[in-house]
Amino acid sequence: MKTTIAIRGMSCGHCVAAVAGALSGLPGVKNVQVSLERGEATFEEETPVSRESIRKAIAAAGYETD
Repeated sequence: MKTTIAIRGMSCGHCVAAVAGALSGLPGVKNVQVSLERGEATFEEETPVSRESIRKAIAAAGYETD
């Protein structure tokens, strides 16, 4: 399943890499793409991933989701 989430707080390429790394580290998440211009991340879920796990991973990297 393809999922897109809004990310707040990104301002540079390092931010994009940090969010991509945080999401890629979650079990069941693959093909992560992060867009600084759109302020969002898109990824595929091989298995269902809780929104709370996603939120926590992004928060641990220093960013926020809607």
